[in-house]
Parts: sequence; structure tokens; C-alpha cells
Amino acid sequence: MSNPNRANHPSSLPGHGRYSYSSIGSRPDYVWPNGTRLAVYLGLNLEHFAFGEGLGAELAPGGPQPDVLNFAWRDYGNRVGVWRLIDLFDQLNFPTTALVNSAIYGYCPDVMARLRQRGDEIAGHGRTNSERQGVLPEAEERRLIEEATSILTEAEGKAPRGWLGPWISQSRITPDLLDEAGYSYLLDWCQDDQPIRFATRSGRGILSVPYPQELNDIPAIVGRKDSAAEFADMIIGNFDEMLDQSRTMPLVMGIALHPYIVGQPYRLRELRRALRHIADQRDRIWITTAGAIASHAAPFAI
Repeated sequence: MSNPNRANHPSSLPGHGRYSYSSIGSRPDYVWPNGTRLAVYLGLNLEHFAFGEGLGAELAPGGPQPDVLNFAWRDYGNRVGVWRLIDLFDQLNFPTTALVNSAIYGYCPDVMARLRQRGDEIAGHGRTNSERQGVLPEAEERRLIEEATSILTEAEGKAPRGWLGPWISQSRITPDLLDEAGYSYLLDWCQDDQPIRFATRSGRGILSVPYPQELNDIPAIVGRKDSAAEFADMIIGNFDEMLDQSRTMPLVMGIALHPYIVGQPYRLRELRRALRHIADQRDRIWITTAGAIASHAAPFAI
């Protein structure tokens, strides 16, 4: 694959070859459904972790394995937090894009049954967040994608269209493998506020839908130690500013949530405040899913 970032600049830095630079104000203009200009989606991360080994976010620095404290903290999300979040989404009539480890289906299938009942979008999120896919050889990474996709497809009766790598992990060929596995969009990159097209070795390409790393409870709350109120204020401030900016161009605002973090009661209360603020502007925005954004933007994305 040629690298558009180096094509005419042999002395430039190595690039990824997936997209060329374009300023956000120089692209084709379009609107979202109902003439709206700001699309908002919730990315609900549903993750299951190996006990006594592998990766996982930490509430506090972990000790020797088995790390009971952090395993149990994460497991709270599947046993309690996700159900509180679903209640909140029902109250506010918010759809979600559920980003699902395939291990969830064997561990807590009733969660998936409830999301299926709601009609939420189900997107791939690897097998488990105890592992990264980007460090694997091509054959093993392909197998990981195939295994996760097969479980989601069998359970949901249709193949997932979108993928978020566990731990935002990609190898240099992950977009190619996802394209070849039948995916139409990926969520790992946070380089833009609009969907853009990635080049792939098949020639078809794959869409990159913006996925947030600022409005994401792991970097914000676990990483930067922001409080629940600060995280809610970030969501509100980001929404208000993007709503103003969207008067001149279509924009996408994602909010990334993990039930073991924002499903904690004191954080849930602050999240409710932020999402109500967004819901109050429902007539001016498109509250939707990442998949619907990808479908609508595909003809316009460069």
C-alpha cells in the first residue's frame, strides 16, 4: 500500500498510509437526519476479564495475582453497574452502541438479552480486555477477529458492522483484517470529529468513526483521576461547544462508558445530570448509534 503522507516528501516522517491530511473546514458539507448537525452516540463497553492473569484497568495499584481487588471492581460493572446504566438509558430514551467482548456471552448472557430487547447496536470488541490484539502475528490476530465475530453473529443473528479493539489495540494491518472480515467501520482512532475513510489493502477501504479518548471514563477517571462531577462537566461543556460548532459543519460526539466506572452510584448520579442536559436538546441533535453514523456518513467521507 502506498503511503500518501510520504508520496511527494521522501524526507518526511514515516506515516501509516491510511488517510491523507485534510482540514475539517475543507470537506464536503452534509447534514444528519432531520436536518441536524451534531450526532451524539454512547459507546457502552462491556468487558470480561480473566481471573489472576492478563490486563485490566485498576482502581488501585494491584498486588500479586490473583488481584482480587481490581478483578472484583471490574466485575461490579457486569453484575450491577450495567443494569443501572440501562435503567438510565431507558429513562432518557438513549440508544447505545454496545462494544462487546465475546466472552460476555458466556459469562452474563442476560445482559446481552436485555440490550437485544432494547434494540441496541452490538459492535465487536475482541474476545476479552485481558489481551491486546495489536501484538499478535497476522494469523493469530485474524483468528481473534474471526472468533469474536463468530460468537456475536451467532448470538445476534447478524454480523457486527463495527469494531473497537480491546485496549484500542491495533497492529499495522488491523484495518485490513477488519475490512477482510466484513466490517464496515472501526472506532479505534480519535483523530477527527467526522467519519473519514481509511485505505485498506483490498481497495475497498473502511470507515473510521470518531471514538472519544477525552470523553472516556477510563482516561478521565482512572487515568487523570477526574472526579465524577468533573467528568459530567466535561461532557456538558464538550456538548455545548460542539453544538455551537456544528452550525457550520456536521460533527460527531461520542461518549465512552464502562459500567464498572460510571455505574458506581455517585458517578451514575453525575452522569445522569450530563445526559439529561443532552436529552433536553434532543430536537436539535441526532441521538443515535455509531453504526447509523457510519451508514449516513459513508457517501460523504473522504
